[in-house]
Amino acid sequence: MDRVEMLPAIPLSAWAGTKETLHRYLQVIGKVRLAASQRRNHWWNVPLHLTGRGITSRPMGQVDGNPIFTIDVDLVSHELDVHRIDGERVTFPLAGGSVASFYAHLTRALRDLDITVHLDHPHPFDLADSGRPFAKDTEHAAYDPAMALRYWQTLSQVFLLLEEFAAGFSGKVSPVHHFWHTFDVAHTRFRDRAVAPAPGTDAVTREAYSRELISSGFWFGDEMLPEPAFYSYTSPEPPGLAETRLHPSGARWMERGGSHLAVLPLSALTDGSAAQRRSAVLAFLGDAYQAGAVLAGWDIDRYASPGGVTDPELLPARVTQGAAGGAGPSR
Repeated sequence: MDRVEMLPAIPLSAWAGTKETLHRYLQVIGKVRLAASQRRNHWWNVPLHLTGRGITSRPMGQVDGNPIFTIDVDLVSHELDVHRIDGERVTFPLAGGSVASFYAHLTRALRDLDITVHLDHPHPFDLADSGRPFAKDTEHAAYDPAMALRYWQTLSQVFLLLEEFAAGFSGKVSPVHHFWHTFDVAHTRFRDRAVAPAPGTDAVTREAYSRELISSGFWFGDEMLPEPAFYSYTSPEPPGLAETRLHPSGARWMERGGSHLAVLPLSALTDGSAAQRRSAVLAFLGDAYQAGAVLAGWDIDRYASPGGVTDPELLPARVTQGAAGGAGPSR
């Protein structure tokens, strides 16, 4: 392939079966990561990261007594690779089996490499079949290599766009990472102000939302929005957020779970050059960030790092509002 289209179309209907299977594969790997890694604030130890051929768990083990090991999902050759730091490895194909067989192969691979990992709850998280163990899921077995490859190519482009957007903020930020439980890619900016959780809030949510934040990302579609889209939300949500204007054309606010998401569907980026599409995404992310930050009272200038620069000798004499991405909110 000489050239990969900028943000190629990946309609949910074209790969729904493959997506559902891959999602559960990644949940299995993610639960291994959860069990075998050192806990980090906001659960940053748990998400998966991108590689030049697919997705990785990153090195783990050691802290739990296991040898250091990594699980890599190769979406070019369509294999799973489990390998230890000493070079020992086990691989098996991603296609041709079900979630149950994937779980069995991975469990066997870990055992063959003398790695012991106990999963507290080896079931899908927050999916329709969360009551069924991975080991009994013979339903999800679709795997289209062409669509799996397109998924990775889309991930690669989204990762770099979010990295570019991330450069404009010098405060506390998450990595750009792939959440296996929601199957989205996210980058989150934080304000150093604690948030008191509502009574009855679960432990996962309490840790994730313990500080004020604005999260930006991309997900591949679900029942509420059955198409891939970039998104942004502010938590806690300030009054008036959903009344602000977003760019480019096609971006909008949508209600979801009692709050609002700014969304830019991938279908709204079908026209223009690759550079124009890139600029449109960055404009959207900047608008949504500025809207949330201004209305929530963040010190935007304090956190700005235009072009990723904080060196005072390289910065302009005055960092203008909007250097962290986008202009102020408009109505």
